[in-house]
Amino acid sequence: MIGAIAFYTFAGAAVICGFMVIAARNPVHSVLFLISAFLSVAGLFVLMGAEYLAMLLVVVYVGAVAVLFLFVVMMLDVDFVEMKQGFLQYMPIGFALAALVVIELMMVVAVWAFPSEAEVARAHPVPTAGQTVSDPNGPTNIEALGLVLYTDYIYLFQIAGMVLLVAMIGAIVLTFRTREGIKKQDPAEQVARGRDVELVDIQSGQGLS
Repeated sequence: MIGAIAFYTFAGAAVICGFMVIAARNPVHSVLFLISAFLSVAGLFVLMGAEYLAMLLVVVYVGAVAVLFLFVVMMLDVDFVEMKQGFLQYMPIGFALAALVVIELMMVVAVWAFPSEAEVARAHPVPTAGQTVSDPNGPTNIEALGLVLYTDYIYLFQIAGMVLLVAMIGAIVLTFRTREGIKKQDPAEQVARGRDVELVDIQSGQGLS
């Protein structure tokens, strides 16, 4: 009974917050509703026994993406009145894209095929709430995910990490600008300095020339 109440509470909050993300006029309010929707979905993941996905959703999306977007919106001080001008001329394009997305979703549902028991057992090495536990001392959800990730998919995991590293280096290189007149440290010169220290007697009220 408590589990059903928790499920309907989180599910209802996720649906309402998701609707308010697109219905709110203020983008800051939209981001706050987006954070609430993420937290509600994380609660649903916890009820399903997928605590790792819940933690990942909160840390990655709430802690990084949503909060970063919120601070960007607050610091830019965008004139939303000016942005909303001419909104109606984009309505046909918006309805066309929405219709395309609906058609794609209908096609996905039409060709949906339920996986076999072997595929389900491979995708879910840890029993869920409706299954019997064969080994109570077996690995937890996070441990099982780590075992699969670092054994069967270790090469794909490393490739994904290298792609993200290259993307980060590329972003730094593209945005780096060399500016004149900036004092920089020279670690080699600092390390090569001797012990000779020049003491300067500075009078009160005077500075170094």
